[in-house]
Amino acid sequence: MTISPPRLGPRPSGPVPGDDDAIVAALRPRRPKVLLGVSLFVVAVLVLPLAFLLTEADGSGATKLWHLVWRSLTASLLWNTVRLTVVVTVLCAVIGTLAAYGVERTDLPARRVWAVLVVVPFAIPDFVVSFGWSSLSTWVQGFRGAVVVMTLAVYPLVYLPVSASLRGADPGQEEIALSLGASRLSTFVRITLGQARRAILGGCLLVALVILAEYGAFEILGYQTFTTEIFTEFTIGFDTSSACALSLVLVALSLVLLVGDGAWRGGGRVSRGGPGAQRQLVRRRLGRGKLPVTFAYALLVLAGLGVPVGSSIYWIFEGGAHALVGASLGSAALHTVGYSLAAALVATAMAVPVALLVVRHPGRLHLLLERTTFLVLAMPGLVVALAISYFSEHDLNGFGHQSAPLLVLAYSILFFPLALVCVRASVAQSPVGLEEVAGSLGVRRLGTLVRVTFPLIAPGLGAAFCLVFLSAVTELTATLILIPTGAETLATQFWAYQQNLSYGQAAPFALVIIAIAAVPSYVLERFFDRLPLRRAVTRAPKVVT
Repeated sequence: MTISPPRLGPRPSGPVPGDDDAIVAALRPRRPKVLLGVSLFVVAVLVLPLAFLLTEADGSGATKLWHLVWRSLTASLLWNTVRLTVVVTVLCAVIGTLAAYGVERTDLPARRVWAVLVVVPFAIPDFVVSFGWSSLSTWVQGFRGAVVVMTLAVYPLVYLPVSASLRGADPGQEEIALSLGASRLSTFVRITLGQARRAILGGCLLVALVILAEYGAFEILGYQTFTTEIFTEFTIGFDTSSACALSLVLVALSLVLLVGDGAWRGGGRVSRGGPGAQRQLVRRRLGRGKLPVTFAYALLVLAGLGVPVGSSIYWIFEGGAHALVGASLGSAALHTVGYSLAAALVATAMAVPVALLVVRHPGRLHLLLERTTFLVLAMPGLVVALAISYFSEHDLNGFGHQSAPLLVLAYSILFFPLALVCVRASVAQSPVGLEEVAGSLGVRRLGTLVRVTFPLIAPGLGAAFCLVFLSAVTELTATLILIPTGAETLATQFWAYQQNLSYGQAAPFALVIIAIAAVPSYVLERFFDRLPLRRAVTRAPKVVT
């Protein structure tokens, strides 16, 4: 006779006391299936250019691809690209870090004014900066000109995060080092730079990726890199195989940068000792160095902002009254603003699910998805545009070809990583406890997202919108390929006149680009000015000698 165990009734849905496995399972956050699905879709859209490159490379055959990669031209392009990237990245790290330290940690006169002025050059397109310098002097050409122009154009990518990091770091650590007998130089190198290490490396990563993908400035300066050769192979030589092979080398370089960035940053805490432990900020007196330091800031602003604006004004007067005449200026401005606004909305919306997934549900897979999106920054706009055109013609039977939606999609793909940086920073700062409270009160996830999460991350959403808008206003290569028939933007019109050496007619378009981009540039500076948030200190900071 078989005796069956007594039926004890249904197992309770919650954890049973003493059941360790059930308790662990209950405490483990549920897998965000919807969030993961949306993020995977976003990443799939972003890897379209890479899929295009791999498809074309596979069609060429391994033997031909190997021959194209290992030819002497590739070695020359690799040397030009790598040495420029290294030199400019180092210069930007030095200039951006010192400029941030002067504004945040010293009694620099009118430091808030300088904080805005040193950021504004980021609003000026690289090809406008190169136009401003090269149109006035033949000295700024080749490698020398590329170093000058790119350093002045992208050093704010280091300044902004380092400034925010120094503002949020605990100055008490520096005081302890000084009290133990360390010199000011040793304290600056070991403590101050140590606290800002991650911000410096993050800014340097962005600088390097931007340099890898730049085209317009190098074309004007006559400096040959992977991007200029890729554009030539695609548009003039119609050699898709060679262009794709060079593009794959560029992607490989970006992978090296991303892996190196992750290894160099390392782990651990580099700022304050605990919640609320931050000391009152103590500014260093510049003393006799106040005048030369102020002069250095003025020289930096003059070189990065004054020369492009001044040269544009010069060429307007040099070109006479006819330089300002032309209905295309107003039409180009409207098209530029319209396309850029749409792209900013799309890219910001795409960044939200990925940021929430990475910050709220950390894991190796989610981190891999986030890092994959940064590969787009190393792809020239031309490759992204051709990839979209390829899939439109081959998979959608030409649907949307040469239309505004495809151009907006290209912008959104190109500048998605920039939006993700801002949104992710705000999500990391927003307290997750408020979302948990809303969930415990019966609010659905969508309601919590709209009523709680969005208001908390609103500053990051605004900064992401401004950063993508600013970048789209100044984008050139993808616009040249995908712009709808009969339409024009400020960048394409400027490029057309500049290529014809009509500097007087090109200059107004450059000034309008700068004027439009200056507003979001200022908003970005305000965003980083509040990132990370510090404990409130009501009294004015001290100044010590």
